[in-house]
Amino acid sequence: MSDKLTFSLNTSTPQSAPANSQGGIQHEKVIIIGSGPAGLTAALYTGRAKLNPLVIAGHELGGQVSLTYEIENYPGFPEGLSGQELVELMKTQAEKFGARIKTFSAVTEVDFQNGSPFRIKTDDGDEYLADAVIVTTGATPRHLNVPGEKELTGHGVSYCATCDGFFFRDKKVVVVGGGDSAIEEGLFLTRFASEVHVIHRRDELRAGATLQARAFANEKMHFIWDTVVEEIKGSEAVEAVRLRNIKTGAVTDFPADGVFIFIGHDPNSDIFTGQLERDPFGYVITDKEMRTSVEGVFAAGEIQDRIFRQVGTSVGQGTAAAMTCERWLAEHETVEAQKAVTERH
Repeated sequence: MSDKLTFSLNTSTPQSAPANSQGGIQHEKVIIIGSGPAGLTAALYTGRAKLNPLVIAGHELGGQVSLTYEIENYPGFPEGLSGQELVELMKTQAEKFGARIKTFSAVTEVDFQNGSPFRIKTDDGDEYLADAVIVTTGATPRHLNVPGEKELTGHGVSYCATCDGFFFRDKKVVVVGGGDSAIEEGLFLTRFASEVHVIHRRDELRAGATLQARAFANEKMHFIWDTVVEEIKGSEAVEAVRLRNIKTGAVTDFPADGVFIFIGHDPNSDIFTGQLERDPFGYVITDKEMRTSVEGVFAAGEIQDRIFRQVGTSVGQGTAAAMTCERWLAEHETVEAQKAVTERH
């Protein structure tokens, strides 16, 4: 991808596109798809710009951050707060400036190929036209899908060492995975935990050589090879993991205070197949101003960020997407107004 994206799609209004609510299709100036930190920040900024944005939140307001037990690394909250509390504050602030948030509704289909206004359909049967769209659908960490994982998420099970590592000071934790992310996050956890045990289904790591050297040299790092997690055990918090050696079949219960799972992320981008340019991993490609391959469609947060995945970076990306969107709409409206004047004369 070059530094400057090229746009070849027309942005004129299709002749068949109804305005406002004609034909049961609601016409919006800005629609934000997703309601995590990037989406709610974009809603705040476009709301303050008097664009009256509509946020189609999905079925889980706040996305992944809403599942975080406590956040202590977001500026302005020195005492920390839960992910749900932060989401509610962001939602309230966005609504204060005119954002409308549609909950329990997810986008199932988009048509970005015919230019603005863009068609959007949701799983509750509604259909919309949007002059501009900001995509903030995020990414989902891959799960082990074993007993106890879902029940203990936020109570010892985590998918983000940067977010939750501090809570495991002097604790014994396990890291599941053997790639770069698993080893990077495992090394980060050694700053807090007394022991970090990496559980990997193979007999060698997939992480880069430099990371491996650092991990093997760290006295807090330990490795359990040829092994998978079959269950995460605990009543109110993680107490142990049930392990099975895939070569011998031996099953053991391994005591642990925390389980960090790093077996990859999947961007929530399936509905944009054939609509937006994506990288080989499925993440939506944007330029530095959060513009996608389609003029008038912008993206922010983990849907286009497979590196940082932090609340703070998502907020910054949501801000950038909203500001670029506002500027694009103003320029687009100016061009359309000039065309109308020319046609009248």
